[in-house]
Amino acid sequence: MKQTTSLQLHARLDRAGFVLDVQLDLPERGVTALFGPSGSGKTTCLRVLAGLERGAQGAVRVDRQTWQDSARGLFVPPHRRALGYVFQEASLFEHLTVQDNLRFGFERTPTTERRHDWRHGLALLGIGHLLQRRPHELSGGERQRVAIARALATSPRLLLMDEPLAALDAARKADILPWLEQLHEALDIPVVYVTHSLDEVTRLADHLVLLDHGRATAQGPVSELISRADLPLAHGDGALALVDAVTCGLRNEAGLCELRFDGGTLLLPQTRATPLPERTPVRVRIQARDVSLSLVPPEQTSVLNILPATVTDVSDDGPGQVLIGLRLGQDTRLLSRISRLSLERLGIAPGLPVYAQIKGVAMVR
Repeated sequence: MKQTTSLQLHARLDRAGFVLDVQLDLPERGVTALFGPSGSGKTTCLRVLAGLERGAQGAVRVDRQTWQDSARGLFVPPHRRALGYVFQEASLFEHLTVQDNLRFGFERTPTTERRHDWRHGLALLGIGHLLQRRPHELSGGERQRVAIARALATSPRLLLMDEPLAALDAARKADILPWLEQLHEALDIPVVYVTHSLDEVTRLADHLVLLDHGRATAQGPVSELISRADLPLAHGDGALALVDAVTCGLRNEAGLCELRFDGGTLLLPQTRATPLPERTPVRVRIQARDVSLSLVPPEQTSVLNILPATVTDVSDDGPGQVLIGLRLGQDTRLLSRISRLSLERLGIAPGLPVYAQIKGVAMVR
């Protein structure tokens, strides 16, 4: 189903040694991740959206409002753009309590533009118990949650997040990611999220833009782009596929959670203290290195997830390795990374029916 476009960034910005030239048409809600190497233009895109790059030429449109149109000489300054901006560092006012930090943004939002009370982000981000603390009394993860809540207190039409987890250690990142996932489900505005982390992309993003040298090399649903053989994400030891499924209850005698998708059923260990209700949408990540192939139905194996598939494409993936694209059901794509010797011995080629033996499945959302 085609996504409705609500956010447009058509921009060109010339700098010494760097040119940003992008045509981005992004969904009206959900998280769009900007992903690419350092210097590819990710943060510059956010700055253009925010109106912080006055020299950028082009157009910015958000929620049917035009914030910039160079052809018409229109430029809405940053302070009049209804957006929230979250940086790597929380940048809270150290002399104010958490409550006063939240109210600061709220009170500077014109009454006619307030869609939410300043308390809007409290429950979403789990910070209600922190209201009377000052920033120096907060952990790194708590500071970032407050910073996000402060951005939401302004009733933004667009939320920009520039590597909000980059300054946190692994433990703090693990702390805040579940809150960001919850935020993703609750917000009805587009979120543009800059990151270097593929893990954050797989857990948070709905839409993905790959940037390189100031240009978008690809954009589309994350589950499609992440496993496309013609893109760099789908190669190397970290190659993976994302599968959207729904929960179908527990096999209590085995302690396994059953997930169903259009290509079949997946079983994985039930690790949650409180099992998810049936029919809950979830996303699972399957690494290409965890998928082996067989020409006949395997028997007497410890692998739980064995599904019929069809080979769609074959591509080189480093010395002695190949990447196999697989189709399961109508719309699901998996990747399998195997040796070239196995490819030749099994006679694997596009169109061949095979059985995918999936050794590892991780629920990421």
